[in-house]
Order: sequence, then C-alpha cells, then structure tokens
Amino acid sequence: MKEIQRIIIAATLLFGASTTTSAQGYVRPHSEVKPAPATNVPIDEGAFKATEESLSDWQCPEWFRDVKFGIWAHWGPQCQAEFGDWYARSMYIEGDGKYKHHVETYGSPAEYGFKEMCRDFTVPDWNPEELIKLYKAAGARYFFTLGNHHDNMDLWDSPYQEWNSMNVGPGRDIVGGWAAACKKHGLRLGISFHASHAWMWYEPAQDFDGNLTKADGKGKWWEGYDPQALYAQCHPREQSGGWHWEWGGTSKPDMPYMMKFQNRTLQCINAYNPDIIYFDDTVLPFWYHNNQIGLNILQHFYNHSAAQHRGKQQVVATGKILKDNHKQFLMWDVERGVPDRIQEEPWQTCTCIGTWHYDRPTYERGRYKSAGTVIRMLVDVVSKNGNLLLSVPINRRGQIDEKERAIVEEIKVWMDINGKSIYGTRPWTTFGEGPLAEASNPLNAQGFNEGFKYSAADVRYVKKGKKLIYATIMQWPSTQQFTFKALGKDAKTCPGKVKSVKVLGAGKVAFRQDGQGLTITLPAKHPNEIAPVVEIKL
Repeated sequence: MKEIQRIIIAATLLFGASTTTSAQGYVRPHSEVKPAPATNVPIDEGAFKATEESLSDWQCPEWFRDVKFGIWAHWGPQCQAEFGDWYARSMYIEGDGKYKHHVETYGSPAEYGFKEMCRDFTVPDWNPEELIKLYKAAGARYFFTLGNHHDNMDLWDSPYQEWNSMNVGPGRDIVGGWAAACKKHGLRLGISFHASHAWMWYEPAQDFDGNLTKADGKGKWWEGYDPQALYAQCHPREQSGGWHWEWGGTSKPDMPYMMKFQNRTLQCINAYNPDIIYFDDTVLPFWYHNNQIGLNILQHFYNHSAAQHRGKQQVVATGKILKDNHKQFLMWDVERGVPDRIQEEPWQTCTCIGTWHYDRPTYERGRYKSAGTVIRMLVDVVSKNGNLLLSVPINRRGQIDEKERAIVEEIKVWMDINGKSIYGTRPWTTFGEGPLAEASNPLNAQGFNEGFKYSAADVRYVKKGKKLIYATIMQWPSTQQFTFKALGKDAKTCPGKVKSVKVLGAGKVAFRQDGQGLTITLPAKHPNEIAPVVEIKL
C-alpha cells in the first residue's frame, strides 16, 4: 500500500493534481488516514523514574562531549513562504510585516491560512543524503531535524497528529528521510520538538481561520481533517493578547492537549531512536503548568536508550533557562549565545547562519554569518565545555542556496586542517585570554549575546589528554611573533615545560618559553585565513 502511495505522490508532482490532491500539494484522503490510537504510548520502565531525583542519575555520554559540532535543518512548512521566523504566527497579526507580505503574496489569511501553506509545502528538490554527506564532510558529527515547530505540524508519519508530512504537503516522512541518511553516513541523530507552545502561539489565527472546525471542511480540500488538530484554538485568548514563553496570562493548555504532545514525542522516539532530543521550552514542555509531562518523556527516553545499550543510557535531552538542579537531569541549551566562563556541566549552544526559518531577504541582502564567524564561535563554545549546533536554513524546495553552500564548504576547509583541536577535547585550566576573556558578557533569557568581535588578541584553549594543549588565536595577528601569556613559566596556569610547538597545517615553529609567556613565530604563509591553531606538546 505504501509503495502505491509513493507512486501516486510522484505522479502527482510530475503531472499535476488527481482526485486525492489539491492543485498545489499532496493531501492524503482522510478516509485513508488511520485514526489516532485510542491508548497512550506506554512509558518505558527501567532504572529511571519520572522524578527529578531519579532522573538526576543521568550522565552526559562521552560521545556527545567528543563530537562538538552539529548541523540543524530547522526546516518545515513555515519555510514555504521563505520570509523568516515565526511566519505561521506573524502572518495573522495585522500590521506585522509578515501579514503584509502574506496578503500581497497569497491573499487574506482567512482564505489562505497556514493549513494551506502546509498543503503547498511539497519539497520537490529535497535530497537528505546529499545534504548529510555535505555536512559530514564539513565536520558535523551530529545532525538535527525539526520534529515539529510551534506551527504544530509533525514532520513524520505521526499517528497522534493527522497534520503530518505524510498526510499533507510533501507526502514524505521528513524525519525518517533524515534519519536514514544519518544512519548510512554515521552521524548521530537529533530531533527537536517545539509544538508545546502552539496553544498560545497560534492565538492570532482566531481572527481568521483559527476557529474553523472539522465540520467546516465539507466540500473543501481539507475535508475530513480537523483544523483544531493543527491550530488548537478552541479556547479563550490570553487576556493580555501577547506571547508568554512561560505560560503567563490565563490561557492554559488542557490535559488532552498536553497528553497528545507526550504521545507524539514518545512515538517519535520509538520510531526513530534519536540520540538527542531538544525542547524549545524553559526546562521542559509545560514546565510551569504541569511538569509531569516533561519528566514522563525523560523517563521514557532514558530507559528506552538504556534498554538498547545493556542498561546504560547513551542519550541527551536539552532544555533552556535551566537552574543548576535542572542541569543534573537535562542538558542546558543556550540560544544564540555563549556563556562568558567555563561551565562545569556539558552544554550546547544553538545558532543559525541566518534566520531560523529560510528568509529570502536575508539571502538577497547577504546577511548570513561568515564561515569565520561560525568557526570562532565554535572555538569559543568548545573552550567552555560546550557543543555548537548550527542551523543552515533550507528553502521551500528542500535545498540550501549557493551562498550557504559556499559557507559550509569554507567551514570544511578550516575543519579539515584543524578539526583535531575540536573533536575529543576538554576545557583546559583557563578557557582563554585577551580582551573578551577579561570582559563580562552576560546572557539574556535563553542566550542572545552572540556577535562578539573576536580579535587577534583573543585566544581560546582546550586540552587533549595530559600532554596536548591547543591554542587558537581568534584572528591572524599582523606580526609573526605571538605570545601566549597563560603558558608563561610565572603564570598560575603554567602546565610545565613545553616540548614542541606546531601550527596545524604548517608544521613545527620556533618558540621560547619564559616567565612572560610562550612566544612563537607564526608562519608567513597562512594554512587558512580564519584563525591559526597552535598545537603545544608538553
């Protein structure tokens, strides 16, 4: 049956719509959609229980601490508009630039709402294996796909959410396609879940098509599908009318909504066995309203992994805005930012070379992060015990553009030479020296403090084993002589006598270690133009 459906989808994309599709995108007849299971997904039992105390036995696996660099396809139906982040919310807010763009491009959101955008998201050029090969070559050792965003559409064959990428739009299992490519090419798989917030996030849609019900679809392309399964708006709006990350106001999600999110997430874990899951929430989904949902998911995820690894869990789950006690059972994710000191526990920052969702104006105006900006941020993050997850926006057709590809390829050039200073390293006695190391750069909420102006006076350190230190100068100095103060014989951080020094990609260089520091002679010919890495053997 599935093979027949694939043939129908392929023929539709080639020759146009049939009775089972709209003129724009694939829509599986609702009569062929299996009803959601009547029972909840069982929560796996094992050593971990759904309490903070029990879940605090979780330990970050060493493989995650070794891989350091991942790439994210923050990609779903909101990319259909190619007009930036949070499109599915902002398109319903009169006066917003995205609302104006939507009306000019598609018409009123009352007639062409986000459900139509899901339908028209057909991704004809998507080739997950080609992109995964590119990302692995560029140095990524893990890969993330969206499972769902705040727009509430699941990007896999999700039995608990009829609005999914197999039923509407692509007619393809997006998560499954990425997962198969990762398995083939040896990348760890991450899946991010953001849909907990759809309840309040979609509230502006109530002014347009957000209050439609299943009965309203009779005779329309979405006949049989329930818009409320997507929009979740059969509730009063928040009194303040705003957006509240931590569930302020009066609009609180009900238990069926929360249990649906739990079931979707557990079923996805069972189907694809991700190594990492990411929650776009303070701590865990619904934490300030009902923290049991998130704890249930962690119990299942950790026990599910332990059952596959002889009783030892080997997975990571991330949350945002964590207190120290939360970091015992969950990894801290920092959005678009870098703490200004070494962190005791492993952590991750997530950032993007542009906007989170693909944005044509960002492309046209040349506002992507450069490869140099990405590399310097990676080096800084790794020096402080973190990993970097980098989103490379994908367009509506399923590809990255030529400017993004050039950035990825430039990252590859640096990583090919200097990757040994990244993978498998650990923080050294100090993370660095220079103006930024001495400054205070506090985080703001989830993070949001990136954009540092690293200079040739800024250095970042890591170690590998007991005898190797890697020192990265964040810009090439204007002179060949450079001194690392932290390695001076009189410095409190002095690790002992230096045996040899080389610049990765250029070979051994002359050096002198005295009370003031370790002074080296950099090569006249640069092995790369982003930042030199110095390998110091003790």
